[in-house]
Amino acid sequence: MELIIGGAYQGKRAYAEKTYGLANGDVFTCAGASLQTGCRCVEHLERYTLACVQVGLDPAEATDVDALEDKILICDDISCGVVPIDPIERAWREQTGRLLTKLSGRASRVVRVFCGLPLELKG
Repeated sequence: MELIIGGAYQGKRAYAEKTYGLANGDVFTCAGASLQTGCRCVEHLERYTLACVQVGLDPAEATDVDALEDKILICDDISCGVVPIDPIERAWREQTGRLLTKLSGRASRVVRVFCGLPLELKG
């Protein structure tokens, strides 16, 4: 498992495409509370965690990490900035952090992309 994190529009997907030779068909973009694991790369894990929170699931518990073992995972870092007033948004932020902590513990490599530049956090 390889985990790529960073702020919105910082070049995470472009980095993954270049580094791992990904094509459009290799990438699943999260939109709901389920993960499609039949692809090489899963992006927008933060959308998955929001969908989980909205239906009352804990994404760190609901996620089959073993099924992601050979995947490239991409997630926007939503932990920076002002803590949201809305309880759902606060829970989303917290649950995304908890899921990323779990995934980074299992990942063989973790990279943060900022302004298109990769910074290896674990490798």
